[in-house]
Amino acid sequence: MRHAVIVLLAVCCCAPFSTRSSALLFAQTADELVAKNIQARGGMEKMKAIKTMRTTGKFEGGDGFVAVVSQENERPDLIREAFTLQGMTAVQAYDGATGWQIQPFGGKKDPELMGEDDMRDLLLDGDFDGPLVDYKEKGSTVEFLGHDQVDGDDALRLKITLKNGDIIYDYLDPDTFIEIRKEIQQFIRGRCGIAWLGWGPISR
Repeated sequence: MRHAVIVLLAVCCCAPFSTRSSALLFAQTADELVAKNIQARGGMEKMKAIKTMRTTGKFEGGDGFVAVVSQENERPDLIREAFTLQGMTAVQAYDGATGWQIQPFGGKKDPELMGEDDMRDLLLDGDFDGPLVDYKEKGSTVEFLGHDQVDGDDALRLKITLKNGDIIYDYLDPDTFIEIRKEIQQFIRGRCGIAWLGWGPISR
């Protein structure tokens, strides 16, 4: 769950990317990479056959510190996220029309409606298949920016511009075409922030 693990950086620039060679830079198009990513995740038919999904995680620290996170998704865009710590549970959810939340860590134990800006991350998490699948139907655009480095390894960098103007940078493994890192650039009230989230190979 991104809300519990991403690191927000209040900057509006992205690091320059390096290329391996001119031939490789233009050898593949954005749509070809999107198609290879979908195939690596099992193919469109298998992906669309999944109707619900639940993920959980646990963070353990010193002095018995334990936090539990969970995320439940249902097609097309329903989502419920929870974060439990020291007997209290924060919840954010979207029912397809409105978003609501419970934030006991801020002294708010009753459900309250979420504003449009507060729902941005939640709606992004609620995209069941992710931003690359059916991106044109969602009003997004995808560009291939060439090769870059992720922790010293080669990666293919895609720029996804969402309908609302937010930007996602997806880094694909050049051998498996699976995402290995994601960066999110959001513009809220004229200000920009960048969040990054990295992971290893994932499957559904």
